Amino acid sequence: MPNTKSAAKRVRVSEKRRIINKAYKTSMKNKIKAVLKAIAEKRSPEEVQQLFIKAQSAIDKAARRGAIHKNQASRRKSRLAAKVKAYLAQLQGSEATK
Repeated sequence: MPNTKSAAKRVRVSEKRRIINKAYKTSMKNKIKAVLKAIAEKRSPEEVQQLFIKAQSAIDKAARRGAIHKNQASRRKSRLAAKVKAYLAQLQGSEATK
């Protein structure tokens, strides 16, 4: 229980921010999962690229708003990009053998 007016306000503000940050993080995670699901289902390269662009945007937005740290955003984008690149390379390899 807060003892002062300012402490009570901090509790209210931090709860509001927590809910907003949670929304940004959830949106970001869902877009990342969509990319990974598209790769697992072996969807078209164009679709995977579009989903990847949306995921990158969501990651950047979460970092810009302070929901996640900029280094975490960079790490997530890098790992996701590596998976997308590997998937596209695998598709290129399978087309070359045909």
